[in-house]
Amino acid sequence: MKVKIDISCTPEEARSFFGLPDVRALNETLTEEMTKRMQDNIAELSPDALMGQWMSLGGKMSEQFMGLMSGMGKGETTK
Repeated sequence: MKVKIDISCTPEEARSFFGLPDVRALNETLTEEMTKRMQDNIAELSPDALMGQWMSLGGKMSEQFMGLMSGMGKGETTK
């Protein structure tokens, strides 16, 4: 025996029916904060800024990066 029940309701109605909290305000706050932080830090993602950070650590960082890339090319996993 098969029983099929179709329920048409909005997400708000379903959340209320199951007694779940309304987290829209929290979600909006977190989304706004993440957007603000991303916009504040977007300049650090430019290629010039990244290379400057890597080179400030010396040649060891570039060696590690090249080792990572060659390992990925060979299909090796990191430990």
